Amino acid sequence: MGLPEHHLTAGERVVHSFHPHWKRLILPFFALILVIAASSTAFYFIPVDYEYVRYAWIAVAVVSVVALALWSFIPYLRWKTTSYTLTTHRFNISTGILSKSDDDIPLAKVNSVSSDQTFVERMLGCGTLVVESASDKGEINLRDIPKIQAVRSELFRLVEDASDGDIDGR
Repeated sequence: MGLPEHHLTAGERVVHSFHPHWKRLILPFFALILVIAASSTAFYFIPVDYEYVRYAWIAVAVVSVVALALWSFIPYLRWKTTSYTLTTHRFNISTGILSKSDDDIPLAKVNSVSSDQTFVERMLGCGTLVVESASDKGEINLRDIPKIQAVRSELFRLVEDASDGDIDGR
């Protein structure tokens, strides 16, 4: 997870690496349970003496596999292949299942760091991290960041170290 060692620059070290919060997996999990229950019920109620029973079973199986892929497997893969890596020099955002997209925000270009949390997010310990930078993207909203306050304070500390010239961050 995160940046491999060979992608780091000289003197750069990984401070914190993480995926989005597990709450993103709640709906895919319920979809998994719902699809399994619905397909099991459909298999149970298809009469065995029905002339086209095989075709009915195949249809239920195909619909179930497609539903599981769309509602459970792909959201899980999106969660698993999204990673955030905070190093002493940059904040890296990596996304993508088949193709990969990497965004790097140099800490020296970060203007401000803030966070937003709803009541439920406060209970779960996650939230939205808002990073304003002097880059082309401007303000970046990163949703479902776990341990949001710790990540925010660590990022802020590293930004302060970068602006003071203490790039190593130790």
